[in-house]
Amino acid sequence: MSERIFIGGAWPYANYRLHIGHLASLLPGDIIARYFRQCGSQVIYVSGTDCFGTPITETARKENLHPMDVAKKFHEADVLDFQDLGFSYDNYGATFSDWHQTGVKKFFKIINDNGYLYKKENMQVFCENDNKFLSDREIGGICTECGSSTKGDQCDSCLSLLTPQDLKEKYCLICGEKTIMSPNKELAFLLSKFQRQQEEYFNSNKGNWRINAINETEKYLKQGLKDRDVTRNIDWGVHVPFEGYENKKIYVWVEAVLGYLTSGRQAAEKLNIDFDEFMKDTDNLRTYYVHGKDNIPFHTTIFPALIMALKKDIQLPKYIISSEYVNMGSEKMSKSKGNMITIRDLLDSCESDTIRFYFMMNNPEKRDIFFSYEDLVHVHNKILVGGFGNFINRNLSFLMKQFAGVVPSGIVNSDIIDITKKFYINIGNNIALGNFRVSIEEMIEYIQIANKYYDEQQPWVQVKTAPDIFANITATCLYMMANMSNLFAPVLVNGCGTLRDMLQISQDLCWNPINVKSNLKLVECPILYNRLELPQD
Repeated sequence: MSERIFIGGAWPYANYRLHIGHLASLLPGDIIARYFRQCGSQVIYVSGTDCFGTPITETARKENLHPMDVAKKFHEADVLDFQDLGFSYDNYGATFSDWHQTGVKKFFKIINDNGYLYKKENMQVFCENDNKFLSDREIGGICTECGSSTKGDQCDSCLSLLTPQDLKEKYCLICGEKTIMSPNKELAFLLSKFQRQQEEYFNSNKGNWRINAINETEKYLKQGLKDRDVTRNIDWGVHVPFEGYENKKIYVWVEAVLGYLTSGRQAAEKLNIDFDEFMKDTDNLRTYYVHGKDNIPFHTTIFPALIMALKKDIQLPKYIISSEYVNMGSEKMSKSKGNMITIRDLLDSCESDTIRFYFMMNNPEKRDIFFSYEDLVHVHNKILVGGFGNFINRNLSFLMKQFAGVVPSGIVNSDIIDITKKFYINIGNNIALGNFRVSIEEMIEYIQIANKYYDEQQPWVQVKTAPDIFANITATCLYMMANMSNLFAPVLVNGCGTLRDMLQISQDLCWNPINVKSNLKLVECPILYNRLELPQD
């Protein structure tokens, strides 16, 4: 049986346009999906828009809208952004969909039936001024772990998962008044019951995780897993499917991560795949979860515990692809600082291949990166135009000019064939392991080898003095072009598609060496990439 691949990309929150931080952390999922499809693997690649929670209701209140209007607006914008970036999701859902909500309620009931939910009465944060229990995002205070000012769900500074009880000097973020503690009935999840299983899972899988995921997960496990409330007194969310909890919603941290399973099942139906069999295929399945570092604990502790609680033999996250941040200059991007660049901003100024290549070449795999448009322009002009595009253009335009596009028959250099085989192995292995910077370095090296070969062989001289040698040089260059269209396709979607059209190669991609057809006659050779210019002040 062919290898099976499940890829879950983190669900962007529906209260702002997608920005380049989302791009840097989520693009690896698409590269992995495209690579494994080329390998002939059975792939399910999913994500969606996270549409519930307090920030959306706050935005809706400010704009005098219903929360659904806000959620739909950003969901539709996200769909368009991902489409224009060339993301190849098999299903991109939304948590407001009936499909997702029905699936989450079903999972919630199973977890309860399996004995992992219990009733409790909490002393919860209450605002007397607004006469309401506050959700975590509506509570401000001081983090007891690091002393930073933060909200009541997760500290932005030290990334600690918090409960409102973990905050000092609590106040209401709606009205600014100090809060009190008042009793309230909730349901809680027995996360603490999974401490031993989580430790075993962590130790057996951490070799496939990024170092930030290893460090953050070790920290939580050493602290000891604590039970967490799974219901909330909020108006906008998935209804709790139990009598006596009609006015409560399922906490977003539960229902959002379960979206991988609801969206995955929907994708499987579209692809005519048995999802249950797919997700428990321990012999052939690899699962990848792709997100930013602020989402690590939700993917390495909470989501695995929910899967364990379902008792359905669903494979736990095997590969954790957790990216660091994208900064502007020396500052972290934020709406409040006004230094956030949206994906649409970039798409309005350059093409998707450029964006994809740049953010894989500079992927924040081990440390934060610092974005500048000047650097993006430099990378585009030097590598995509001056390297890749130049190699294609000077070969094909010469053939068009000297031979009216009729390609002479020749023999491909055996050393180049051997080198090309090695690049398939190296680039493929690095993509599969989440080493995207290295995979891009390999692509650049192949471009350099191709241009060096062309320069050293001097086909413009050989065409006059040794036609047979010229034919062999041309055959070798066309062979490298054909394989560039395979090797670079997970990243450079449009350029490789155009190149395959020029070389009259099928758009059915694969991950093994190919060659152009014999008796090829070129019809046209458009420029793959045009130079970018920096805007003039």
